[in-house]
Amino acid sequence: MSENIMRIIDLRGEKLSRAELLAAMPRAEMGTSEAGDLVRPILEDVKARGAAALRDFGEKFDGVRPVNLRVPAEAMSAALSTLDPEVRAAIEESVRRARAVAANQVPKDFYTDLAAGARVAERWVPIQRVGLYVPGGKAVYPSSVIMNAVPAQAAGVESLAIATPPSKGDPDGLPNKTILATCAILGVDEVYAVGGAQAIAMFAYGAKGSEPQDGEVLCDPVDKITGPGNIFVATAKSLVSAFVGIDAVAGPTEIGIIADETANPSLVAADLIGQAEHDELAGSVLFTDSTELADKVQESLNYRVPRTEHAERVRTSLSGKQSAIVLTDGLDQSIDAANAYAAEHLEIQTADAKAVVPRIKNAGAIFRGAYSPVPLGDYMSGSNHVLPTGGTARFAAGLGVHTFMKPVEVIEYDEEGLKAIAARINAFAVSEDLPAHGECVLSRFIDDPYNKETIVEQEEKAGLR
Repeated sequence: MSENIMRIIDLRGEKLSRAELLAAMPRAEMGTSEAGDLVRPILEDVKARGAAALRDFGEKFDGVRPVNLRVPAEAMSAALSTLDPEVRAAIEESVRRARAVAANQVPKDFYTDLAAGARVAERWVPIQRVGLYVPGGKAVYPSSVIMNAVPAQAAGVESLAIATPPSKGDPDGLPNKTILATCAILGVDEVYAVGGAQAIAMFAYGAKGSEPQDGEVLCDPVDKITGPGNIFVATAKSLVSAFVGIDAVAGPTEIGIIADETANPSLVAADLIGQAEHDELAGSVLFTDSTELADKVQESLNYRVPRTEHAERVRTSLSGKQSAIVLTDGLDQSIDAANAYAAEHLEIQTADAKAVVPRIKNAGAIFRGAYSPVPLGDYMSGSNHVLPTGGTARFAAGLGVHTFMKPVEVIEYDEEGLKAIAARINAFAVSEDLPAHGECVLSRFIDDPYNKETIVEQEEKAGLR
């Protein structure tokens, strides 16, 4: 009999506090302090030497020294012309669906009239320049190009730059051709063959050129950096976040599945494997009140894992401390545990999945029913797959049009509107020991707001009381 791949966390019969439930959830351990020690010198070197440092790090980490750090337009056109027609059709359909959803995400301006001559409005303004990071590593992610670029374009971002690692197999150090073709489909022409922490440094600080093809300035600094990456990318984003915006500090990917006795164990196992394929640190967690389902899922894993291409990676992920089958007393406890886990992706495979959805408070994205698996969201559902990880879905949201916009309030009061509340503003300001705040307002209606002995008389004479 095969040994079970996934460990069991048994919550049955337990009455856990919120703190205890949060602590019971499986998590990957992240060596952030060690990564920080490695990343800081990279950031400083790129800040100081620009393109010269980027080429050195490309050679060191990616095994290739790019001739052109900024990818020539003809290279993207060539990549598109040689793209497999079926892959191109899939990418174009993914873009079409993502754009349809993004168009409806654009927030609307509004205003509120509080009294005569007293209006507060809110405008949504696109971020001016954004750097989009697309990882390389164990897989190629043209889907991440779509997930980053489409909402930014829908938001109206003026200037988009993409950084993605150079391909080790390309003699010129160009990125993966499918990624370049996707950029061409999307109409993004500022693309850099730069990966890792050095790409984040380039976006944050900008980079001066070091060779004639770079120009004097290779890359201008951006206002915000988005996109997933490994621990070094995440650490770099965290370190530069004091002066440039970031979407999030992403950890390893993860899936949570709430399933009951009606779920198909083979599908549950396949979905756990699908997420584990990403990374040895990827988390796969099943919440169920059915020991029979749990046993059958383990049996299916034993059958399926050896047959998938990346079996060793999958087994390491599923057997790690970040993955588990969580046994519960019932659906209520499964939901509570899932809300504590706050999965990046949460599948619901229960008898009445529709009724469960409103009870989910914490998840990056919810996949309802057996025919809404996570890879649907990865590629073609129209939703965004850049989502909060590591339990941050308790307070954070996935990437969307809102990520690339900022609300700006516009305050517009006329004389009548301000006059009606001027005395109250002054009283409020004085209570906070900020009298000049009140004097600023009163100066518009009385002659001497600094004469406190006559202030009430002056306010009455001016009709402020």
